Amino acid sequence: MAKVGHVYLVGAGPGDPGLLTIRGRECLTQADVVVYDSLANPAFLDYAPDAAERIYVGKQAGDHAMKQDDINQLLVDKGLQGAIVVRLKGGDPYVFGRGAEEALQLRAAGVKFEVVPGITAGIAAPAFAGIPVTHRECNSQMTLVTGHEDPTKNESSIDWNSLAATTGTLVFYMGMKNLPVIASSLIKAGRPGTTPAAVIHRGTHPSQRVVEGCLGNIAQRVADAGLKPPSIILVGEVAKLRADLCWFEERPLFGKRIVVTRSRTQASDLAHRLQELGADVRQFPTIRIAPADDPAPLATAIGQLDEYDWIIFTSTNAVDSFFKALHDADHDTRRLASCHICAIGGATSDKLLANGLRADLVPKRYISAEILAALADTHQVDGQRFLLPRADIASAELPDGLAAGGGKVTDVVAYRTVPAKAEPSA
Repeated sequence: MAKVGHVYLVGAGPGDPGLLTIRGRECLTQADVVVYDSLANPAFLDYAPDAAERIYVGKQAGDHAMKQDDINQLLVDKGLQGAIVVRLKGGDPYVFGRGAEEALQLRAAGVKFEVVPGITAGIAAPAFAGIPVTHRECNSQMTLVTGHEDPTKNESSIDWNSLAATTGTLVFYMGMKNLPVIASSLIKAGRPGTTPAAVIHRGTHPSQRVVEGCLGNIAQRVADAGLKPPSIILVGEVAKLRADLCWFEERPLFGKRIVVTRSRTQASDLAHRLQELGADVRQFPTIRIAPADDPAPLATAIGQLDEYDWIIFTSTNAVDSFFKALHDADHDTRRLASCHICAIGGATSDKLLANGLRADLVPKRYISAEILAALADTHQVDGQRFLLPRADIASAELPDGLAAGGGKVTDVVAYRTVPAKAEPSA
């Protein structure tokens, strides 16, 4: 029986990596194909399996990687081929995201689909800018409006008179090019030129910028500030609350761009902590961790663990590689019962705890001289047998120092540190 395909239309939210839904992440972990646009955070691609095909179809002003009709057909084709497809769309698929067009095409072709709602920028961007879209003392309604209608339409379907008459919040999507027209149309229809307004560029991103004003001057202020798409335009009394409710831009590292060069498997925790402080984190791994070319020496050492007095773990990678080899040999932590354990650094010690082991020795400083001194002060080195599962490029200082003190050292390559492969850009 042929495999039945399924397409998930997933809202990726406005850009902040923490705003993807749990369901959206679940879909990505099952994907055979990910079709993503320019507004979806590229970090979400890491949730997909390594073998998943990744297809960029981003559309920006004057630069469309793929036309919408072609995107629709791509989803149909992949679905009919039996693939699990995630169509990753910025914001919410059904809020000015053309998700309904894609869903109708899938239905017409007989391809099963599911819609996974996302947090729309019209609500999230103002929130990150310190502007609530509703407040009982300011408004009792809000209206989401496209600022970029279908160019093939003969006339606008926007009822400017009705929009001007409401006292509620107005949120315009994709309207930067038409901002002067939007502002003048509302004023012409009767909305006071003194009505507070704000334009939020790249809302929820560390590069977020906000320009405040009123209907009468917002277009000029935005032009003077040089703001570009993607931006959300907000009109209404709630814009005045930004002065009291601004929080995102007050984070200590807001506006700072930080490049993390650690391997991708090691960088996630550091990147997350920097993002929590407001930094714009760019992961650019220069190395990756690979298995040892020859696994036999480590496997042999694991088979002879009873012969060692100490195992010294110098990194979390050493712990991961050692325990993989231990489990591959059908052993568990009981095989280490006769060994003392030394961990270099708190992270290595924590990694050992996660595997059910508490280190007997954790030197205060993460250098070979400190390890040798700690061993000499608290334990005997002379005649002791040491196992060092380490990287292929590890320094000889530690094993040489142990040997100089009379220790018997088995230094085995547990993993390799190799240059990272270049990652294709969108």
